[in-house]
Amino acid sequence: MTRRSIYGVLLASLAAAMMFFGVLALRHRSDAVTRATAAPAPVSPAAPQSGDVPIDVYAHNILLRKGPNFKVYIRWIRGQMVATKRLQNPSLDDSSSFLLEIQKGLLFAQIADVAQFLDNGLPADSPLKKVSLVAKDDGQLQLKGTVHKVVPLPVGVTGQLSVMPDYRIRFHVTKIEVLKVPMKGLLGAFHIELSELAKVKDVPGVEISGNDILFDTENLLPAPHIHGPIMSVRVAPPNIEVIYGVAPVDNEKLAQWHNFLRLRNGSLDFGKLTMRQVDLTLIDATKSPWFDLDLVNYQAQLVNGYARVTPAAGMEIFMPAPGSKTVKDAQQSVSLQWLKDRNTALPAGVPK
Repeated sequence: MTRRSIYGVLLASLAAAMMFFGVLALRHRSDAVTRATAAPAPVSPAAPQSGDVPIDVYAHNILLRKGPNFKVYIRWIRGQMVATKRLQNPSLDDSSSFLLEIQKGLLFAQIADVAQFLDNGLPADSPLKKVSLVAKDDGQLQLKGTVHKVVPLPVGVTGQLSVMPDYRIRFHVTKIEVLKVPMKGLLGAFHIELSELAKVKDVPGVEISGNDILFDTENLLPAPHIHGPIMSVRVAPPNIEVIYGVAPVDNEKLAQWHNFLRLRNGSLDFGKLTMRQVDLTLIDATKSPWFDLDLVNYQAQLVNGYARVTPAAGMEIFMPAPGSKTVKDAQQSVSLQWLKDRNTALPAGVPK
């Protein structure tokens, strides 16, 4: 293969790879535009209104599902739930109605989940197929895939993760391989940067600068969006670990806590209910290491769980895993016929 043909292969392969990042981010752009156009005109109330007071968040050992193809493991966080729409309460039924402003905490994303999310984000006609992520021994990540340009071309892009001053994630490309042939030297010989091979314009969440790919995870990943002062990010197989603020990272001690999500202050909508001066604690009723909280199907967890009102008029809800009935069987609402007959036994599960 001549030097010119190698250069042509490199251009085609990298263009396709960068097209992948563009497709991935553009998948979320329409949602962002819709939310922006649907937002109400700004107003200036004299006093705080519903949705204006943030909800304090304290959580341990939460598996938070962000859309159908992405999960975040929250070892622990302190922060706030902030409404994204003025004068509207955050709603557990609408993950785009709030974002999580994390002050400090420790989060994981599994490398395999990230790879699956990237691969599922590709359109059917994308030239890039079979995307995977591999953790290297030196702490770097390698993005691998196959570019179909006349003939299938295996492509690998290796880089180092770090944090930018504006809290974006930086993926600094250190090596590019096409057909398992290192191309970094070729780039240097031609004085070519990654940004010259692929232009990503008007793509929320992705920017190419020199040999860096910059990711704004708040705009790139599915709702509920997470924002905050990222202090560090590192590859810790099988996870990518993200630390917010000044946070203890002793996983062994943190894993000893119960799995729970505690919400305080502000106003919150869930189902047909609105809680003001929020005092709500969701507690995992299983023995699982992680509290699987699926916001799309959380109502089923509530129905199959056990709720009690506290002396301070708060609410504590012990919730089973999604799809299970480990706490109690789901009950039907009492009928009018049942209400007519005082001699009918109390429903199962109701204390006598």
